[in-house]
Amino acid sequence: MTTPPRHTRLTFHGPLSEARADRLISRLTRTTPTTVLDIGCGWAELMLRVLAAAPDATGTGVDIDTAALARGRQAATARGLADRVRFVEGSAAETPHDPADLVLCLGASQALGDRLPEALKKLRLRVADGGRVLLGEGFWQRTPTTAELSGMWPDAAVTDHHDLATLVDLAIEAGFRPEWTETASLEEWEEFESAYLADVEVWLAEHPGHPLAAETRERADRHRARWLTYRGVLGLAYLTLVPTA
Repeated sequence: MTTPPRHTRLTFHGPLSEARADRLISRLTRTTPTTVLDIGCGWAELMLRVLAAAPDATGTGVDIDTAALARGRQAATARGLADRVRFVEGSAAETPHDPADLVLCLGASQALGDRLPEALKKLRLRVADGGRVLLGEGFWQRTPTTAELSGMWPDAAVTDHHDLATLVDLAIEAGFRPEWTETASLEEWEEFESAYLADVEVWLAEHPGHPLAAETRERADRHRARWLTYRGVLGLAYLTLVPTA
């Protein structure tokens, strides 16, 4: 049975452009990391690019998504990086790992704790002194209205995120200094969210009577309605963090 494709139009699983990725990689490899840890790695596109730019580095990606990890392994093999990276299926909070020179945590802090201050403290323990953390974390660009919250994810609340200034302050309180603060642009958000659904939308147009069409259509419509509600309200910060000694 033909099933809807998933994520084939996505390069990164988040609002991240090629140009920003290149700048991040240049900054993050300036300290010549030899160990890289990717928390909630998905298919670990950014980590694989870091490894390609840092030939002496090895990487570990941790995630609970079996399909995403399989895609990451295939990409690593295709790029000749399979002997320098390992993918671990499991909880990031429970997977032991020595402090790494570079830690990537993009949209995955919840893997280390339900509350951001707690997750940031655990993140500090996972990076070596002199290393770097790249944190990709959501923040409110403005306080959402009650009506907007009702159209977002289930049980969405103002307390789900902080504003950008508070987010940076929390990182400092957890033992970091912000080397660089930047935020995803609206164009990056639209590119990501459109690509997230594009394959499914085309499939639905071509298979309107498919047994899976009704369920798939409902899921796609729900996702689109949510992101169009938080469009311009929810931001994503990319913080390059230096651990304090």
